[in-house]
Amino acid sequence: MTSIKKTLSVATVLATISGFAYATSAGEYAKLPGKNWLGYGGDAGQQRYHPSDGINVSNAKNLNVKWIHQHGEKLGSHETTPVIEDGIMYYTTPYNHVFAVDAATGKELWQYTHKNKPAIYCCGPNSRGVALLKDKVVFATLDAMLVALDKKTGALAWEKQIADNEAGYSQTHTPAVYKDKIIMGMSGAEYGIRGFISAYNIDNGKLAWKWYTVPSPTYTNPDGLKGWNGDFVNVTDPGIGDEPLNRDIAAEKAAIASGKHDNAWKVGGASAWMTGSVDHSEGSVYFTTGNPSPDLDGTIRPGDNRWSDALVKINANNGKLIWAYQYIRHDVWDLDSVSPPILTDVKDESGSMVKGVIHGGKTGWVYIHAASDGHLIRRSKEMIPHENLFALPTSEGTRMLPGANGGVEWSPGAFSPKTRLVYYVNLHQPMNYITHSAGYQKGKLWLGSAFVAIPGEKQWGRISAVNVDTAKIEWEVDTAEPMIGGGCVTGGGVFFAGEANGYFRAYNAKTGKKLWEFQTGAGANAACALYELGGKLHVAVASGGNAQINAPRGDNLIVFTVD
Repeated sequence: MTSIKKTLSVATVLATISGFAYATSAGEYAKLPGKNWLGYGGDAGQQRYHPSDGINVSNAKNLNVKWIHQHGEKLGSHETTPVIEDGIMYYTTPYNHVFAVDAATGKELWQYTHKNKPAIYCCGPNSRGVALLKDKVVFATLDAMLVALDKKTGALAWEKQIADNEAGYSQTHTPAVYKDKIIMGMSGAEYGIRGFISAYNIDNGKLAWKWYTVPSPTYTNPDGLKGWNGDFVNVTDPGIGDEPLNRDIAAEKAAIASGKHDNAWKVGGASAWMTGSVDHSEGSVYFTTGNPSPDLDGTIRPGDNRWSDALVKINANNGKLIWAYQYIRHDVWDLDSVSPPILTDVKDESGSMVKGVIHGGKTGWVYIHAASDGHLIRRSKEMIPHENLFALPTSEGTRMLPGANGGVEWSPGAFSPKTRLVYYVNLHQPMNYITHSAGYQKGKLWLGSAFVAIPGEKQWGRISAVNVDTAKIEWEVDTAEPMIGGGCVTGGGVFFAGEANGYFRAYNAKTGKKLWEFQTGAGANAACALYELGGKLHVAVASGGNAQINAPRGDNLIVFTVD
């Protein structure tokens, strides 16, 4: 491992809290207003916002590299978002190794090497970062483990096997924290797992609760419906979208009545891919859930496949479901809900400010919900072109836009309370949807049909800024490459995001005007972090590529500031 070092001034660093409704939370996130970036999204509400105006529309052109740390691993998807506390930065590599470095200089303080067991995972080896709680650094692994390290030394405190890694269970996201609990989801729906969200005690890794994203047939949902069949709604977002889902409801009900698919829920998928958002004042946590299994064949999983492709609110103390909103019932298009929920106050239908939850979907729509009961307040127009969005596959292939990757893939959005805009990055990847059939085999990819990129068709990306109080798209910027990775935004009105071609760029958060760019040398496909140190605001981004869109690999963690 190598480091490129520069000498910087060192200053005491306090906690970063945006001061907005959900960011002023209890526990570890309730420190005095300050400077740090304490979680994947900066704060418990995943706003990815830093209130400092140290980087603003006037001085962003003067950004320069402060230091670079290189971890030496160039084989995976380097999509980590570093966390920064008290002058120390912690980040992960694609294969679950952890580094602690001086946030002022990039000097390496300690390194932990995780010995991965054989792991089965979708979409490339990856780890998006660590969580901090009490005296520990905690992270999830490709081989379905939860690992806790001593914050000062990097020594192993404890580790716990969460699920069967040989069945396709894996984890690539950063855990959330609540009081003394680490809360995390489970990936692997592409392999026919049964998804769940679970919580563990920070002191010893003991299981506190587990909630399955795929309900058993006897489980009664909060709305009174049993199991995962649901109520057979054949449109999106009733009353707001009502786009037809092209389901054969009669055939689905007949298949259920036959009894042939009674056990389909046991391999029902519904991964919780990305970090949850925590409302400490209520003691609740929000997660998005992914596609049912098999991904693209609904004939052997009739019904709505409840809680797949959904936004869910869970009691963080006991793991009980409070409410769920399902975006795509009986999904056969891989339009899973992935991007982390954003918590902030929004205007409701009457114009009153209420607690809200924001989600950018692979559909390309931005959804704005009431936190109280989950109902959809409003939905944006599509941020990226639609074509045959809910068409069914054919043997020759059905052309579909935006394609199986999105829209907004796992990429986290960023929200600025000053502009009232939420910022999402999108992918435009035309694909043919082709029929294919395969049965379930433990540990084997289980899709049911196939999406194939269309040769010669241009793929590109787009940044969209959406007003959360109106759902109006205020500005858009098209990019040469499909966008994956997400961004971050400053109190000085600067939004940052990177591209697969290696460029990391700064934009005017109000207008979308490009202010600055830097060529990082590899795909800049990670969501950035912001922290204040020595009286200056810094922005950090991992540059190392992405397996999903085959962006060039690398091993850089780069920090910029204004000289």
